[in-house]
This record gives sequence, structure tokens and C-alpha cells, in this order.
Amino acid sequence: MYYFAKSVAGDFVDVVAATRRALAAEGFGVISEIDVQATLKAKLDVDFRPYLILGACNPAMAHQALLLEDKVGTMLPCNVVVQLLPNGQDVEVAAVNPIASMGAIDNPDLRGVAAAVGGKLQAALSRL
Repeated sequence: MYYFAKSVAGDFVDVVAATRRALAAEGFGVISEIDVQATLKAKLDVDFRPYLILGACNPAMAHQALLLEDKVGTMLPCNVVVQLLPNGQDVEVAAVNPIASMGAIDNPDLRGVAAAVGGKLQAALSRL
């Protein structure tokens, strides 16, 4: 699987706030945010469901990964998607699986960091 996911019943805005808190509890900050719904409306004049991409970064782990592999920044930050599901009631939170995304890099030491980051992302999802 290239991602971890959890569906949550609740208001989209509330789930976004809970996701931010859950990420922070695991040492992640949100350093970027893309509002896909607003972007598609502005650029293509199409309606799309609420869909937010949060760029989550754990600074200590990012630093560790960058020391092991200087081009790993092409895969940072860790994307976390919060989207309203088609049923209009549930919100899904999905996070990249760093082991899957970094599997193309032939560096065993980096795999250990990716596994640790993945564990923290899964822990954040379990807090929701």
C-alpha cells in the first residue's frame, strides 16, 4: 500500500483541525497546504468536494533522512490528504506510506527512517 487511511464521521473542518492536532502530537508540523477544491474552482471553474493536502514534516526525521540521502527532499514533506467522501458524511484522512514512496532509493539506512516516519503517521491516524 502506498498510503495509510482512516475514515472519520464528522464535519470536514473539525476533522482537519483534529488531523493537525494528531500530527503535532507525533512531532509533525504542517508546512504546506493545498486546497484542491479551491484551486480546481479557480483554475478550471469546476466543482470538487472538499479536499485538502497537508504537507507534514517532522523536522528531526527530515534532517536525519537528508543526512542519509541528499536528494530525499524531492519526496518531502509527507503528504496527508483530508477529503470529504462521496457519501457527503464521512471524512477520510490518508497519509503517504514513506516505505513505499522511498522504496526506489537504494539506501538501507533510509528505509529505517522511512519506517519510523510511517509509524508516526499511523499513530497520528489512530488518534483520530
